[in-house]
Amino acid sequence: WGLYIAQFTFLVGVAASAVMVVLPYYLHNQKAFAKTVIIGEFMAVSATMMCLLFILADMGRPDRVLNVLLYPSPHAMVFWDVLVLNGYLVINFVSAWTVLGAERKGVAPPAWIKPVIYLSIPWAVSIHTVTAFLYAGLPGRHLWLTAVLAPRFLASAFAAGTSLLILVTLILKKTTGFDAGKEARDKLAVLVIYAGLVNFFLIGTEFFTAFYSNVPAHMHTLQYLFFGLEGKGQLVPWMWVSVIAGIGALAMLFSQKRKSSNAWLAAASGAMVLSIWIDKGVGLIIGGFVPTPLEEIVEYTPTITEIAITLGIWAIGTLLLTILLKVAVAVKTTD
Repeated sequence: WGLYIAQFTFLVGVAASAVMVVLPYYLHNQKAFAKTVIIGEFMAVSATMMCLLFILADMGRPDRVLNVLLYPSPHAMVFWDVLVLNGYLVINFVSAWTVLGAERKGVAPPAWIKPVIYLSIPWAVSIHTVTAFLYAGLPGRHLWLTAVLAPRFLASAFAAGTSLLILVTLILKKTTGFDAGKEARDKLAVLVIYAGLVNFFLIGTEFFTAFYSNVPAHMHTLQYLFFGLEGKGQLVPWMWVSVIAGIGALAMLFSQKRKSSNAWLAAASGAMVLSIWIDKGVGLIIGGFVPTPLEEIVEYTPTITEIAITLGIWAIGTLLLTILLKVAVAVKTTD
C-alpha cells in the first residue's frame, strides 16, 4: 500500500459526501439543494470510479480485480469494499441519470427511483465504514487499530467532500453561469464547520489515548508524523501544513465574510480539502506503516511511475465529472 491506496481512501470520502445533499433534499425537503444534489451525485460517480481505478492500479492487473468478485472471500474486507463501491457507483449513476432524464422531458421521475435514492443514503455511510474496517482490523498497525477510525473517516469525508462540492459549484458559476444558489453554499459551509470540528475532536482523542496512556506502540506513529522519530521525519512538514490549513479553513468559515465573498469561501473550502487530503492521503496511510512490526523506521517515497499513474487516474475522474456536469448544466439551463 502506498500512494494508490492513500488516494483511494481520500476519494471514498469524497464519494460518500454526496449524502450531505441527498439526505436533506430528499428526506427533509430542503429545496435549497435542488440544483446542488445532481452535482453531488455526479461527483460521487466520478470519485467512485477513481476509487476502483486506484484499486486496479494497486493490484497491478485487471484480472486480479475480477478475481475478487469471481472468487469471493467473505472474511476479506477488500471483497466487501469492492462490492459496496460497485453498488454505490450503480446506485448514484442510475438515480442521478433517471431524475435528470425525467427533468429534461418535463415529467415526474418514476416512482421506483425514490427507494433507490433512499438506499444511497445508508450505502454512502457503508462505503467509508467498510474502508475504515479495512485498516482497523489490522492488529500490527497501531495508528489504525482504533474504534474511532470509522467515525473519523466519516467526519473527514463530510468535511472534505462537502468543501469540494462547494468549489465545484463556484467553478460552475464562474465558467458556465450555472448558479447552484448562495443559500445552498451557505448551508454546505455550515456542514463543513460541524464535520471539521468533529474530525479535529477525534484526532485529539487519538493523541490523548496514545500519550496519556503512555503506550509506546500507540505513541510512535504520532510522534513520527508530527515531531519526527529517531531522526526520521519526512512527513512532519506535511502534517503541520494539514493542521494549519484545517484550522485556518475553520477560522475562515466561522467568519461572516464567507457569506459575502465567494473568493473567501473558495479559499476556505480549498484549505479544508488540502488539510484532509494530506491527513488521509498522506499521513494516515503512509504514516501508518511507521514503525514496522519489528520497530524499524522505513520511510516511503512514491516513484515517478506511481505519481504519473495517480495523476492519470485523477485526470480520468476529472474528465468524467466534466462530461457529466456538462450534461447536467445543459438540462438545468434549458429548463
